[in-house]
Amino acid sequence: MATDLRYAAATDVGLVREVNEDAYVLAPPLFAVADGMGGHAGGDVASAIVVEELGRLGEGTYDEAAAEAAVLEALLESQRRIEQHAHGGVGRAAPGTTVVAALLVGESWLLVNLGDSRVYRMKDGHLVQVSRDHSLVQELLDAGDITEDEVADHPERHVITRALGGPGFSDPDLFWVDVADTDRLLLCTDGVNGFVDDEHIARVLVTEAEPDAAAAALVRLSLDAGGEDNATAVVVDVVG
Repeated sequence: MATDLRYAAATDVGLVREVNEDAYVLAPPLFAVADGMGGHAGGDVASAIVVEELGRLGEGTYDEAAAEAAVLEALLESQRRIEQHAHGGVGRAAPGTTVVAALLVGESWLLVNLGDSRVYRMKDGHLVQVSRDHSLVQELLDAGDITEDEVADHPERHVITRALGGPGFSDPDLFWVDVADTDRLLLCTDGVNGFVDDEHIARVLVTEAEPDAAAAALVRLSLDAGGEDNATAVVVDVVG
């Protein structure tokens, strides 16, 4: 039986930033969200590059091995282009970007993570964070040096340990998830999950039946929480 998808995205610059450095692409069976870093150095350019490169994968057909290879090739090309952009700006810091992506391959999702943007899946109303943040606070949390309650206010909570555009290529995390175990996917930047906790994310994904309403509601909650960052959400429903 063919897999039928419904999907939508919402994004907002927020109430503090002047430029929206987030980017996303809806190119079924490929979906991606990126959070650029670097401000005037071109974080918006870095995020645009990676969603453009990943978006091309929506035009192909892959088995599992080919899908992983294609994702890595797209990320490597993104890294090359971001470095090239940085070299064109004398005296400025190199931009970077996080990225999360979902590529439907047969009856499975290939989920990709690099940085602290997130991928969640929902099944029967139960929310699960699939990706794992590449951040300093996540490493401190894993080591038992801080508690969950200390994460939100930690002074180094925005320090990323892996991203595109830095010195050298950072390996992404790749996850395979069966379509049968996923009713709904959420891809979002930390402008969403950094201000909206998992309980409220789950509540929105359960109560808002349409992807566009769910994505818009999550971004609106981020704005209600202060809108201190760009906020982007992509919601993908598996309906067949």
